[in-house]
Amino acid sequence: MKKIFLAVPLFTLAAALIANDCQAQKNPFVTDIYTADPSAHVWADGRLYVYPSHDVAPPKGCDLMDRYHVYSTDDMVHWKDHGEILNSGQVPWGRKEGGFMWAPDCAYKNGVYYYYFPHPSGTEWNKTWKIGVATSSKPAGDFKVQGYIEGLESMIDPCVFTDTDGQVYFYYGGGGKCMGGKLKDNMVAIDGELKPMEGLVDFHEASWVHKRNGIYYLSYSDNYDKDGKHNRMCYAMSNSPLGPWEYKGVYMESTDSYTNHGSIVEYKGQWYAFYHNSSLSNHDWLRSICVDKLYYNPDGTIQMVKQTAGK
Repeated sequence: MKKIFLAVPLFTLAAALIANDCQAQKNPFVTDIYTADPSAHVWADGRLYVYPSHDVAPPKGCDLMDRYHVYSTDDMVHWKDHGEILNSGQVPWGRKEGGFMWAPDCAYKNGVYYYYFPHPSGTEWNKTWKIGVATSSKPAGDFKVQGYIEGLESMIDPCVFTDTDGQVYFYYGGGGKCMGGKLKDNMVAIDGELKPMEGLVDFHEASWVHKRNGIYYLSYSDNYDKDGKHNRMCYAMSNSPLGPWEYKGVYMESTDSYTNHGSIVEYKGQWYAFYHNSSLSNHDWLRSICVDKLYYNPDGTIQMVKQTAGK
């Protein structure tokens, strides 16, 4: 039997590959509401989930952030909005005025998803931050507020990292201060004491920890403010999940937003950097979440991320 080969013009194949790549990196990838501060995780069902904050329009600075949504994908192209999962009105200990539901994170242990969110308990919001904890048997719904992590300073931006040995670590901070330590098995209490993360340069907020090839990475936003450009995303490396850390520089330049806040995750063999910008609104407090591919150098350092939003 003769084998029949169908010739495909090289330019056609190249065009298809380019089209697929552009489709895979459509940014922002949520366009029906404004979202920021994306925390990305891959769970056992094989989907990648993103837990962002929500900028409510019309904006009033960062006061009206509320009503968390969750998004997921299995191909980095098509995203499912799982709808609203939590709002300030469902937080028994929260400030009566509501709002101020800032950057969250999520973790999984023993059949339970733990959703961590910063929210003030009093009218003086910047002095009364607490890190709330809600739980569910599902990754994107039916979350019930269980309380908050006791004994913490009034700071924001929780990050919860589960190491390969099962130990869970908690990080948070803001205003130039980043703290980290172990979580107890109950996932709602600190095991021992938190300690400052040493070695970070110009830390502002948005701590995020991931691990690759036995090396720990702590990424965060800095205080850059020059020529109309603001937060850049920086990172440091360590042989320990609690440092000390060695600063390695910037991995993402400023976006068109006054802020940036990101996460780094591997999905189906490719690493990704999540972040936000203001390309849909042209307003600093109506932001939109984006994602681009992230690559490492042979020595483990991170290459500069090429932002594709708006292209």
